Amino acid sequence: MGVREQLDIWLDNRWVTNLVIAVIIFNAILLGMETSPQIMAEAGDLIIMLDKACLTFFVVEIFLKLVARGRRFFKSGWNIFDVLIVGAALVPGSQTMSVLRALRILRVLRVISVAPSLRRVVEGFVTALPGMGSVFVLMAIIFYIGSVISTKLFAASFPQWFGSLPQSGYTLFQIMTLESWSMGIVRPVMEVYPFAWMFFIPFIMMTTFAVVNLLVGLIVNSMQDAHQQEAGEQTDAYRDEVLSRLIAIEEKLKDRPRS
Repeated sequence: MGVREQLDIWLDNRWVTNLVIAVIIFNAILLGMETSPQIMAEAGDLIIMLDKACLTFFVVEIFLKLVARGRRFFKSGWNIFDVLIVGAALVPGSQTMSVLRALRILRVLRVISVAPSLRRVVEGFVTALPGMGSVFVLMAIIFYIGSVISTKLFAASFPQWFGSLPQSGYTLFQIMTLESWSMGIVRPVMEVYPFAWMFFIPFIMMTTFAVVNLLVGLIVNSMQDAHQQEAGEQTDAYRDEVLSRLIAIEEKLKDRPRS
């Protein structure tokens, strides 16, 4: 086994993975501490030095993965994700421009690429995106129809909520989230239009309880499929390992001199 293969195995070791996760969390805490003027006044130099140490750790980790895996490194979308997240902190001017400094918190997202359970969640979400596209189109149609109807019905008395299509769409989105929808919007409207509930209740039933739950169901199904696929791959790998060991034992028995 060559040095690169040994390095690759070492990088996949559990304690190395846990160390990377620990550094990511520690770096996230440091970046949070930078938002406190009092803490920065007392220990700003130390925090900045530790932040640079964490960044150096991430750069070395990616470099070692490049050495160990070569071109295989770029075949994984998670590795490219890590390069982009860490590389954003190496852009010239990132320490002086406030926007780029704020984007350093994106390093916390690296914990997704390191933790297998979080990777499954994200992969399940990405797998569900094609199906979610159809649901979003359905949602957009419902919102457009609802915005037109509510604007025509309620704009005259409540222009602050239903004065235009964008205003009606935003108000309906607030109603869909059930945030102050009854006392804040619907009941005041019903004081002027007593039968307004005949519009709002079906809208909530279609969006909040039907379409949103459909989105949740798509994501859950995709996560289950990803988990089953991973479990199947682990089973196949274990079976191949057992077969290889049996073959090795059989060959040793064949080579063993008979008494």
